[in-house]
Amino acid sequence: MASTPFDQLDGEIWYNGEFVDWKDAQVHVLSHGLHYASAVFEGERAYGGEIFKLREHTDRLIKSADYLGFEIPYTADEIDAACIEALKRQGLKDAYIRPIAWRGSEMMGISAQSNKINLAIAVWAWPSYFDPEQRLKGLRLTMADYCRPDPRSIPSFSKAAGLYMICTLSKHMAESKGYADALMLDWRGQIAEATGANVFFIQDGKIHTPKPDCFLNGITRQTVIDLAKRRNIEVVERVTMPEEMAGFEGCFLTGTAAEVTPVSEIGEYKFEVGTIIQTLMDDYTNEVTPNLQAAE
Repeated sequence: MASTPFDQLDGEIWYNGEFVDWKDAQVHVLSHGLHYASAVFEGERAYGGEIFKLREHTDRLIKSADYLGFEIPYTADEIDAACIEALKRQGLKDAYIRPIAWRGSEMMGISAQSNKINLAIAVWAWPSYFDPEQRLKGLRLTMADYCRPDPRSIPSFSKAAGLYMICTLSKHMAESKGYADALMLDWRGQIAEATGANVFFIQDGKIHTPKPDCFLNGITRQTVIDLAKRRNIEVVERVTMPEEMAGFEGCFLTGTAAEVTPVSEIGEYKFEVGTIIQTLMDDYTNEVTPNLQAAE
């Protein structure tokens, strides 16, 4: 966690087509995105100066906005170029990139048909790797009180700001009890995901993971599934019930921030960091740092 507040960092932010000083990247208090959560965003990582799967993230950002009923006024090529230039201007190689699009302040109310759509892209320093000892030790999770809602009630396939409210509440609850994160079920009582990462389980040499039918099919999730298949490790996407955790040998999370991170326990259930998880951790590191791998 940065010791300096994020609004006081140095550098420039790409804001509606131009770069402005970090401190000047402001929104009005009556912006629709603040009051009604009409905002979508992405979380991207740069390794060695290259943004991993940039176009996939950009495409999802545009699609997320479409789910919320608005169109980002920039093409995918323009957004990609802005992300790359923002990374360059910050002078960083290993970094986090945050594009965010939101409805502005032209109308204030449930209806916002005439509101301007804004887009900003910020970049800040982020270490490339977790502490190896901490990653191998595994995270401790508890069960969340909130569940992933029925997709008939929310645009669940959008990376929308409002969908993260229950994630923040669940993570705060977990941290207050000494845990790193919380596992969320869905409205049917099936395992869904952690508060900001997808979840996988190991059993008898196979990987099991919930179907992403009410939560994001993460880009890191898709990458890890592909890496597993390259290793001829079977990946089973299926309905997964919480009581099944008693029979799982291993567990790990995936996400832009989490990368591939083992889990040592979820509530009463304990897990080991076995060969499959360690292999996928190494494979993911090699996948996101191809230049580093070539140099070695």
